[in-house]
Amino acid sequence: MAESENTQVDGQTEGQNPEEETKKAPINMDVDIQEVSSCQRHIKVTIPREEVDKFFEQEFDELSEKAIVPGFRVGKAPRKIVEKRFKKDISDRVKQTMLLDSLAQISESKDFTPISEPDLDIMKIVLPEEGPFIYEYNIEVRPNFDLPNWKGLKIDKPVHEVSAADIDKAIDRVLENNGSLVDSDEPAAMGDYVRTSLAFSFEGKEISKADSELIRVRPKLSFHDGVIADFGKKMTGVKPGDTVNAKAQLTDSTSDASLRGKQIDATFVVKEVKKLEKPELNDDFIKLFGFSDMGDFRDMVEESLKRQIVTDQRRTARRQISEKLTGAVQFDLPPELLKRQASRELQRAILELRRNGLEDADILPQINFLRQNSQRTTAQALKEHFIFEKIAETENIEDEDIDYEMEIALLAAQANVTPRKIRSQIEKAGDMDILRNQIIERKVLDLILSEAQFKEVPWKPQDLSDEEAIDRAAGSDEVGIEEEIPEVTEEENKETARQEATKPLTVDDQKKHGRRA
Repeated sequence: MAESENTQVDGQTEGQNPEEETKKAPINMDVDIQEVSSCQRHIKVTIPREEVDKFFEQEFDELSEKAIVPGFRVGKAPRKIVEKRFKKDISDRVKQTMLLDSLAQISESKDFTPISEPDLDIMKIVLPEEGPFIYEYNIEVRPNFDLPNWKGLKIDKPVHEVSAADIDKAIDRVLENNGSLVDSDEPAAMGDYVRTSLAFSFEGKEISKADSELIRVRPKLSFHDGVIADFGKKMTGVKPGDTVNAKAQLTDSTSDASLRGKQIDATFVVKEVKKLEKPELNDDFIKLFGFSDMGDFRDMVEESLKRQIVTDQRRTARRQISEKLTGAVQFDLPPELLKRQASRELQRAILELRRNGLEDADILPQINFLRQNSQRTTAQALKEHFIFEKIAETENIEDEDIDYEMEIALLAAQANVTPRKIRSQIEKAGDMDILRNQIIERKVLDLILSEAQFKEVPWKPQDLSDEEAIDRAAGSDEVGIEEEIPEVTEEENKETARQEATKPLTVDDQKKHGRRA
């Protein structure tokens, strides 16, 4: 049931500081706040006539001193003539001033915390010639809820002792990352690449297509809004010139509502088959990374694996914390808010993954999963955000300039570009607030983890060999990761950027081993 709250905001504050007397006097107005849902408020503002008249008096006082009226010197025309001649212009100015001032006053009153701009059409609001000035609007706000108990959470912590076999497997990935693709007349096998055109259709009508995609043959192929579960089975054994037909399952995230949840047809025309040739692991190879000793090279890979485990520990802990805390609070999220927030959540996830050292090719499967489950993942991310923000307020956690410098420096190091370029790209995209959210949430997460109780469980490394991902939608012409930091070409993605936490030589590695970054 909707709740109503009346707030009388008058113009006097007891014990007002003399320095504050020069500030604009608050408006005496009545504010009726209707709770439509947890995150929505309907606001009705009533400004009495005497307040409206004060605004008119102030505007005419200023205008009378400089009004130009034929037959009179500047500023000497009678007040009544000035009022009659400029009434319409002054009315528009008074309306706009009262709207802006009253909205700012409501926002500062702390009755709620807005998370969007007011749904307000100024052109449709009328300032009456008599009686009070009344206007109404809707606004999205941060929900009110009791903060769940976040201290002493029980968290599983994946642990693992890096073995020689782990190092050998990681080195094999390093060799793959530095391999080259060569044309082959042999049938495609699992792990090979195929260059193909592809088209998606439903009931004989083409939906989307791409003239050329370089795709690695993996058991499963994902895209923005769906998946081909038997892609590897279909592609194993193909040669240039072959046509492959498959079924693609769309999710509810596809932009065309009529295709949501439907199974559509996918047609691939194979143009090339490419084999990955890995370089030989020898002294010449490890010298490319600044090493002269194979033992030092293996030590570097081992350190990278240990960092990967630490990253997975944090990611696993956050997932558990999010599930526990969001499951303990109940509030509705408006569909419009979820839809608008979905793309921002993807951008936040991309920044976070790049911060952890992943390249676009390895990010794509995870981003496609988020797209395919956007409503659920966005709802949980929003709830988590509201909870983390409330913890930050209660614990006085704030962002500082040094936090932004460190985040941007880390993103720049992972991307091998200058911090200035990263900052410019983030500011140009209007995503500094996303970076701010990441900083606050990371500090809150550190606090929660410092109070948590951990149980050690076996670590299971993420298997990237099961799924290939393409950066396009099947149910529309949508294509491209929303925020590119840095820009990478398709060829760079597929042929040289398939690296994860075992990518040789991070900035720390380069410093440790004396190699120039």
